[in-house]
This record gives sequence, C-alpha cells and structure tokens, in this order.
Amino acid sequence: MNIEHFLKNTLPSWIKATGEHADIVMSTRIRLARNLTGFRFPASFSEEDAKKIDESVLRALLAIREEGPRFSYFSMKEMPALQRLVLVEKHLISPHLAKCEKTASVFLTEDESISVMVNEEDHIRIQCLAAGLQLHETYNKANELDKYLEERLIYAYDEQLGYLTSCPTNVGTGLRASVMMHLPALTMTKKMNVLVQTMARLGMVVRGIYGEGSENLGNIYQISNQITLGKSERDILDDLQSVVEQIIQKEHQARKQLFARAPIALEDRLYRSLGMLMYARILSSEEASSCLSNVRLAVDLQMINDISLDQLNECMLVIQPGFIQQHAGTTLQADERDIFRAKILQEKLTTYSQNETTKKGKGEDLYDV
Repeated sequence: MNIEHFLKNTLPSWIKATGEHADIVMSTRIRLARNLTGFRFPASFSEEDAKKIDESVLRALLAIREEGPRFSYFSMKEMPALQRLVLVEKHLISPHLAKCEKTASVFLTEDESISVMVNEEDHIRIQCLAAGLQLHETYNKANELDKYLEERLIYAYDEQLGYLTSCPTNVGTGLRASVMMHLPALTMTKKMNVLVQTMARLGMVVRGIYGEGSENLGNIYQISNQITLGKSERDILDDLQSVVEQIIQKEHQARKQLFARAPIALEDRLYRSLGMLMYARILSSEEASSCLSNVRLAVDLQMINDISLDQLNECMLVIQPGFIQQHAGTTLQADERDIFRAKILQEKLTTYSQNETTKKGKGEDLYDV
C-alpha cells in the first residue's frame, strides 16, 4: 500500500472516542522492545547489520499475510522528511526512528492499529494502538504478533534478565504500556505536579503527548510503566490499569471542584476558547492545543453538543506542523503555519452553530455539587 494512504487517512482507528472513559482516556499503546541475537544494538551496529536485520524482519512479516494482519513496508531512507514527520504526529513511528540515518523501516497495518519499527533504538519495536482504555486487549494483540516473530527470528534473551534491550530500563519484559489521557481539570487546579511525583513513587512515569522528551500539549499526557524487570506482563498491566482508574476519579473530582468554585468563570473560559478557534486568524500550536482542550472539556461536560470528540481528536492531529504543511502542499515557515492552522480549524468547526448550543447553566445537571 502506498504511503499516501497513511498520510491522507486523517483519523486513525485507534484515536476514535470510544469506551467507557472516552471523555478522559483517549488511547492505549502497547510497545514491545526486542533484539536479534548475533547483532550489536542499533547504537553501535554497522550499516551491513542494519540491512540484514531489516531483511530478516521483512521476510518474517511478509510470510504472515496468510495467517495474520497484512503489513505495508516503508523504508525510512526513501521517505521524505515531511512524510516521516506526519507519521510521528500520528504516533505510528517514534521521533527516534524518523531521524535514523542507517537502514531502518516501519511496517503498518491498514487501520494503523499496529506498527513494527525496525532499527529504532532496538532492532524491533512492536507497537499496538487502540481507542480508549484497553490495556489487556491491546497487549494480547501485540503478544500474538510477538510470538509469531519469535518463531521465525532468534531473540536476544537471558534466562535471568529476560529480553535484552539497548536501554537497561527496558530489560526484562521489554514492555512499555501507556495510556493517553486528557487531564484539563487536574492541570487547571495545579495538581499535576503532585500527580507526577506520586506516579514516580509507584513506578510509573508521566510524559507529554509524543512520549519521552516531549511537552504537554492541550493537557494531554501519557501515563506509562517505568519498571520492566521483576514483574510479569500481567502485573505491569494490572498496576497501570489501577493507576489510570484512580487518575480518572481524580480528574472527575477536579472537574467538580471547578464547577463548585466558579461555574460562570469556567463557562466563560471554555466558550472564549471556542470563539478563538472559530474566529482567530493566527493560532500557534500551543494556543490552538489549549483552546481545543477547553472545548473538549466543554463537550465532555455537555455544555456544547454540536461538536463530537472524534472531530476534536481530528483537530488535535491536523494542527501539528507536518499535517499543516501536507495540507498546504508546501513547506511553511512558523508564522505561515500559524495562519494556515487557524484557517484549517475554522474549516473543521464550521458545522458548529452557536444558536443550537445547549448550555447547562451552572452545571447542577452534570454534577451533584
């Protein structure tokens, strides 16, 4: 399948707003790090090694077509920088893979729920994505593919340590499970710093929207396990599930506090954000993300009924630099992207009619405060 399919398919299946906690949990990601025996890790291997590994994984995944998901293969060297950036923004590849100079590749399923990155930080990184909170279901899908590859490739494995990885923090299960969450109320009430510290004590980590080293945009955070050694996969998933459910409760409590403290001020803030998105001529990425977060909160609280979460999820994607330049069909400077971003958001939100908006007053119908 042509790479253009994955670039034009704006809303991946995994980011649709589904599930019991769709108002807070946006998506689930499972990543398994694996390396092949007989080769140095990517940080120090040769170009010849990189090609051999790439060819080995290609042969294995081409053979799966008869009994499993169908993958499309894409070489990083043959992919223009802008296309790599769009795949990063869709969470289909990592920023690290996008910058690889040696032979590297990605395998993608049509619905974009599975990607296999080759010669990233590790030789193989299996990634499965799903909408909402689906930790165990998503892990089962990743584990099935992992077992298939392990039957055809020889993994670097130690009886005591488990799977060997480039970074010591991934040794053991090689499992990184993460949940993408929208936490505007906890952010507004200044409780995120305490949450981050608590997560660290529990062996979890809180990162930005694109994972390690990325910033929080639009009050979206990734919560993931930090411990991979000494715990089983099930224990890791159960612990993360428990933590996420507690964060969901805390976010709901924080929303109640916001209503109780100043309901009119909250409504004003959320509707001002909608006005910015509808009428601003210039919007930076940070400003657009913040406004979209506020409108999403208004939709969650049923203040606004004519914009869907799916629509807002799509907006969060299309305001990113790669998407904007792809839509424009040319490379844009930062100030040009800000103008184009405002234009795209207005186009996406034209179906909203302020006259048909349903307001819930002070919010008593939403929360018993």
